[in-house]
Amino acid sequence: MTITDSTTATQGIRIGTAPDSWGVWFPEHPSQVPWNRFLDEVVEAGYEWIELGPFGYLPTDPNQLQDELGSRGLKLSAGTVFTGFHKGADQWKRAWDQALDVAGLASQLGAEHLVVIPDLWRSDLDASVIEPRSLDPEQWEALGRGHDQLGKALFEEFGMRQQFHTHADSHVGTYQETERFLEVTDPRFTNLCLDTGHFAYYGGDSVRLIEAHPERIGYLHLKQVDSDLRFTVLKNDIPFGDAVAMGVMVEPPLGVPEFAPIIEAVAKLDPSIFGIVEQDMFPVPSLDLPLGIATRTREHIFGCTAMARIR
Repeated sequence: MTITDSTTATQGIRIGTAPDSWGVWFPEHPSQVPWNRFLDEVVEAGYEWIELGPFGYLPTDPNQLQDELGSRGLKLSAGTVFTGFHKGADQWKRAWDQALDVAGLASQLGAEHLVVIPDLWRSDLDASVIEPRSLDPEQWEALGRGHDQLGKALFEEFGMRQQFHTHADSHVGTYQETERFLEVTDPRFTNLCLDTGHFAYYGGDSVRLIEAHPERIGYLHLKQVDSDLRFTVLKNDIPFGDAVAMGVMVEPPLGVPEFAPIIEAVAKLDPSIFGIVEQDMFPVPSLDLPLGIATRTREHIFGCTAMARIR
């Protein structure tokens, strides 16, 4: 597999970015950059691939979205949905309703993946703890069954692959929890979106995971965490959203993990895997901030690894 600049190569890890790197967490929010400015700045920063972001942020009419992306030379790698299968069978309708919207749109634009983020054990509204932080055996089994059902249906209906995103403040965040998730899921239907920043948030070693479970790495989010601030956050039980506002996710190369070893490890596995840059910024201090960070991050990635590994 290769990782090279898209202007000079046709194969390699496909480096892209996402609305998250522009501080976009919601379909609409007064502090967020307008979607058309986001698309323009993605091009200015040098990226070719993007994720859909929160459903409704970018245009949801497939013809309009195709026109907007095509006129800028952009392509879509994935969409995102949120699930809570450990809570019981009633969660299926909620997950599939989202998939019909997100995968239904993204697949029409050629996207190959659906990134699936698990519900957090903290409230989105007030950051209070609303569930136990660990799952019992029955919940683990329900989690696995639900994701395998979703992954099978996604592939049969849309030809898309499910990529499960381990996440801070969720039930699947640590190395051991991630391995437990792999144990209860079927690689035919469920694999990992390895988010390097979220995995490092709890001390996870991305290269170790890649080498231990190479067949389960289906997608990458490239992100770094402040190696000192994360321990302050964990010691003081600071909610992830507040930690993001404090700057726990930092501009590369100021945090951990290093990207080059991860890219080199993944480059041995799949000649076309996506490596989508995410910054986790919300709210952004200034709408002028993301463009510079996104540009420098791309330059860092292409500068820190062999050009034969990326594009």
